[in-house]
Amino acid sequence: MGELVVVRHGQTEWSRDGKHTGVTDLPLLPAGEDDARRLRSVLAERGITHAFVSPLQRARRTAELAGLMDGRVECVLDDDLVEVDYGGYEGRTTAEISADRGGTWSLWADGTVPGDTPGESLAAVAERVDRVLARVRPLLDGGDVALVAHGHVLRILTARWLGLDPAAGALFPLATGRYGVLGHEHDWAALTGWNTGCS
Repeated sequence: MGELVVVRHGQTEWSRDGKHTGVTDLPLLPAGEDDARRLRSVLAERGITHAFVSPLQRARRTAELAGLMDGRVECVLDDDLVEVDYGGYEGRTTAEISADRGGTWSLWADGTVPGDTPGESLAAVAERVDRVLARVRPLLDGGDVALVAHGHVLRILTARWLGLDPAAGALFPLATGRYGVLGHEHDWAALTGWNTGCS
């Protein structure tokens, strides 16, 4: 049986600066493009048959530079892989949000608030990633499947793969331009690689 290879997009200006980037459609920085190119050889060694990619340009460009959109694998843009809608916290750092709240803030414990967009609960994101997992599980009989998306949505997806509450995504930090591998040990869903990249 194949494995899921979850790939976070390369660096953008906001990810470099620690700003929460949900629906804002930012391009990769040159360093982010380099991140994606470094993944090409690693991903080429895996038996990837399908790729599901967030439609936001930072994920699409990462998938392209990593060799997942060149026709060798079946590639689908999947709206369910868009990043968490941070609502009123979009474009802000954790320190800025915490200062405004007069205490610490965590997406995992405190959620989002409405802003220019309504914001999104962890439960709503979990519903989206559960749909992704339902689509990709049957494909794993034929090989590996790559998912190219964003930090928080992939962390929630990882928690759901492991049968955990979406808030358990807090346990799985994933840096830009890095990937994780979700597979099985015997009959149990398992984390078989995490926060891996190429230098």
